[in-house]
Amino acid sequence: MQNAASTRQQSTETDAECRLCELPVPAEPITDPEVDGEFCCRGCLAVQRTLGDVDADGVDELRADTADDPDEVEGEELYLAVDGMHCSTCELFLENRASEIDGVEAARASYATDTVQITYDAETTDPSDLPDAISGMGYEARPRADDTNSSTESAALVKFLLGGGLFGMMVMLWYVLFLYPTYFGFDPVVELGGFDGLYIYANIWLLTSLVLFYTGYPILRGALVSLRARQPNMDLLVTLAATGAYAYSTLAMLAGRSDLYFDVTVAVVLVVTAGNYYEGRIKERAAGLLSDLTQLQVEDARLNESGESVPIDAVDAGEELLVRPGERVPLDGTVLDGSAAVDEALITGESVPVEKGPGDPVLGGTVVTDQPLVVEVGEEAASTLDRIVELLWSIQSTRPGVQRLADRLAIVFVPLVVLLSSVTALWLLATGSAFTPAMLTALTVLIVSCPCALGLATPLAVASGVQTAAKRGIVIAAETIFEDAPEVDIVAFDKTGTLTTAEMTVERVDADDTEAVLARAAALERLTEHPVARAIVEHAGDADDSSSHEVDEFERHARGVTGRLDGDQVVVGHPLLFAERDWEIHSRFESTIAEARNSGSVPIVVGWNGRAAGVVVVGDTPRPNWDDVLSRVGEDRRVVVITGDEGAAAERFRVAPAVDDVFAGVPPEAKAETVKRLRAQGTTAMVGDGSNDAPALAAADVGIALGNGTELATDAADAVIASGDLGGVPDVFDLAARTNRRIKQNLGWAFVYNAIAIPLAITGHLNPLLAAAAMALSSLLVVLNSSRSL
Repeated sequence: MQNAASTRQQSTETDAECRLCELPVPAEPITDPEVDGEFCCRGCLAVQRTLGDVDADGVDELRADTADDPDEVEGEELYLAVDGMHCSTCELFLENRASEIDGVEAARASYATDTVQITYDAETTDPSDLPDAISGMGYEARPRADDTNSSTESAALVKFLLGGGLFGMMVMLWYVLFLYPTYFGFDPVVELGGFDGLYIYANIWLLTSLVLFYTGYPILRGALVSLRARQPNMDLLVTLAATGAYAYSTLAMLAGRSDLYFDVTVAVVLVVTAGNYYEGRIKERAAGLLSDLTQLQVEDARLNESGESVPIDAVDAGEELLVRPGERVPLDGTVLDGSAAVDEALITGESVPVEKGPGDPVLGGTVVTDQPLVVEVGEEAASTLDRIVELLWSIQSTRPGVQRLADRLAIVFVPLVVLLSSVTALWLLATGSAFTPAMLTALTVLIVSCPCALGLATPLAVASGVQTAAKRGIVIAAETIFEDAPEVDIVAFDKTGTLTTAEMTVERVDADDTEAVLARAAALERLTEHPVARAIVEHAGDADDSSSHEVDEFERHARGVTGRLDGDQVVVGHPLLFAERDWEIHSRFESTIAEARNSGSVPIVVGWNGRAAGVVVVGDTPRPNWDDVLSRVGEDRRVVVITGDEGAAAERFRVAPAVDDVFAGVPPEAKAETVKRLRAQGTTAMVGDGSNDAPALAAADVGIALGNGTELATDAADAVIASGDLGGVPDVFDLAARTNRRIKQNLGWAFVYNAIAIPLAITGHLNPLLAAAAMALSSLLVVLNSSRSL
């Protein structure tokens, strides 16, 4: 079995780039008379032939009134993690702030990942100065690679919420005991005149001030940011309602009035802060910072001649490196000396390790399993693993930020409400109304329009969806899945580890004496670390006494192992290893070998004394329910399989009735590009589990990872099936559709409420207290609807 990475590097690379994934093409590039351009492998050629050219920038929504796209501007790139982002307006504000810095060519912010991507001129700008230049106005920026605390904002919100909750309860206690009874004509516990009344009012004012300016600080800052960015958001409307009630009540208190609405300020701030905290927790889960894969990047390399370890940046093209068993190859290159099985699963996704010998290419980030290799560094002195990390950084950081419907409507809704409130006050004053009633009516319009129900509509429905998903073993990592998944037209599945088990196992043994063949094969394979060898040893288990056999003259070869066992010369390995020795392979075993290859499995021939005694078939077997899952998902969607494998391993899925297309031999760098091109044909979901799948998961509209995959893949996904059961994929789509309907129901009620309540407030049929009650009732109905089982 030959993987795409090996295919694309069979010969010396040139300066030309692959048209699809932009990797260097070999000296003899892959071409097709019917397809323009040169390609690094047949997988990229197949994708180009089927999907054609796509303007990648046109796939995502274009952002207006921001700095240039960093991907289209030349310069050095820097990724900054930013604390304090909590809405799409923050993205625009930070982009504008960054673009004003001298030397910054372009900037793009992502609220979904708390990241700003900056492209700058290295000759005029010191990157170490950029974090301080971006910070301010409640935002704190730092290099994303140094970001080890992903819960900073969440902890801050907890602090605000707990403090505000304590002070808010104290305010409401004063109201229940002293103010509410007077509003409804009852005698209060204590008369509000004299020193006692002054003491109570002072306490209420002080505690409300703490709630507004301490707990409500993120909201107030968001309002100020929206004004500076000239893009009104819901924070601005919440701020106007909360500060309006606070200002009126303060003036009324100083004038000796008892109709105070500090409770309105407290209620508005706490409800909105609680919603922001919940949304922040969801965003936090969606913003994995790739710490695990970053740790896998090789920082040092061992020089072959001296054995000295040097920083990876100090290694030049053409230098010889020594890579010991269990170590990662530091940089892409070519094997000069040694033979070993190299595990490329992290990079290419291929389940079977590839035997490498002198002259064979090796990829940076792959693992040498059993024997040391001497590797000559390639011309670019680059690592394929580093390319994947950089690709994922880029995709995750530049994804459009989470934009709730309330934020998108704010640009129109907020100015409209402010206009209605102002016009109402001016009209009342012009028609002879007194100043205080006119201001109260205007304040009532602001309070009744406060978007608590609108702001809670999405988070509470999402909360219900998240809880229901958890009961089904599904972890929701990004709230956008409930909006995007019901619209999916195309579902792309990675093969290895997703549709297959990704574990090498013995599928069958063809031999006259199965016990003897397994015992002798296991005795030799115990002395090597090859994954196929481990599968044979594990299958032999404790039923044989292979561990008691003494093996003499043991040797490893590029295609297997040999040794002397009980006086017999034993060979275990590829059929070519037998051909090299002119050992006989019976026609019966030849048929078994051919069948194994045709099914995508690996035939291991076992023999002694000049002839084959049996064949052990090892393979990465499909999951038992893969065809049923694909059929369920494909009922009203197009199903695509993407794999780095070629040949029979991919062919078994090509003939499946539920599969519409199979892209085989696709290198990891091209998986994300393939997904982008699929997105041009419709909303696309990607299902995968490996590290090499992470960029494709991040590039898709919806990324679904199996929980038994790498942590990197789960970080890049929108939903994680914790059990690793492929059968959970259809459940994700079903649950997303139900939750989406619940969100629309909540939003529908929120709009109906505003359509009824705002006219009542304008015509004077509500006062601030009733407006606050109506607002609370609207929120309660949203809560009750969201709490219903999905």
